[in-house]
Amino acid sequence: MSLSEYQKASGSSDKKVPVNRRQNLANLLSDGGPVLMEGGVVERVRRGAPDLLDPLLMNAPLIYSEAGRALLHQVFVEYMAIGRMHDLPLLSLAPTWRANSDRLAASAFAKRDLNGDAVRFLQTIRDEFGEYGSKIYIGGLMGCRGDAYKPQEALPRAAAQAFHLIQARALVEAGADYLMASTMPEIHEALGMAEALASTGCPYLVSFIVRPSGCLLDGTPLDEAMLRADDEVSSRPLGYLVNCIHSSALDAALGTPLGQRALATGRLLGLQANTSPKSPEELDGSDELEGEAPELFAADMCTLRNRFGLRVLGGCCGTDARHIAALAKGLIKEQLRLDHE
Repeated sequence: MSLSEYQKASGSSDKKVPVNRRQNLANLLSDGGPVLMEGGVVERVRRGAPDLLDPLLMNAPLIYSEAGRALLHQVFVEYMAIGRMHDLPLLSLAPTWRANSDRLAASAFAKRDLNGDAVRFLQTIRDEFGEYGSKIYIGGLMGCRGDAYKPQEALPRAAAQAFHLIQARALVEAGADYLMASTMPEIHEALGMAEALASTGCPYLVSFIVRPSGCLLDGTPLDEAMLRADDEVSSRPLGYLVNCIHSSALDAALGTPLGQRALATGRLLGLQANTSPKSPEELDGSDELEGEAPELFAADMCTLRNRFGLRVLGGCCGTDARHIAALAKGLIKEQLRLDHE
């Protein structure tokens, strides 16, 4: 399907999302059942077809080339098919993590509605799944302005709110079911971004990078970061996640006093985990991608769910369909066990 064809199929940029879809998502995240999240996307492209990545916008412009669309279609179909096979609700994310206004303006795609087109691209893939599509929630993915591994590059709060509002509006106008601020290393930009997302009226999630100590990369305790967003932002997020760390790092973090305080808030929903136990600094710019057996990945993630009550589980760097399939199988097995206890 060409870009023009999927735009025609999915409607105009002001496509409205049924209120019940967003309300269903809020209910889903509060009921305690397992929710599957997709696995790695950017890293799969980086390792499999690096020449397709844009130096500024990463994987977002792939929707405009035949080869890029085919690759993204394959990746997203794999994750959605896994969710359907196990009848698990699935959180999917438009490939827009680096498609902020600064990067767009400096790119060859400045005159395109790249964020909106990316959401619509995913919507057309969801349409291929018929009835199961009602369980697929498409999020507008956003990241910090600078390097996610360098909290010193973070925007001040007020500047972050103004900066991120542009992208957030584009994603919501295209019909995203939810927004997600992902891989956030620092508190002030996270708060500003959260305010931008809240102002759109669309439900949203915030996901942090956390060290084994229980703190963000800038040293802010995870519980403090969550409570400040809940208390200071006009409309609080649906909940919080952690991403881009290994499951063992979150296990260690939640075992600390700071981690126990974070769990006590009841606001931590889950994890998108890496397959490498290396720290963010060790992973930054690494030429080698350390893998982990899918069965081990899944077992560790299910242990986190059982130990800490996490509900939303998926993959980040190093994961692919094998890891998400093993995770989905493990989640269903554990849920069946709990249902029979």
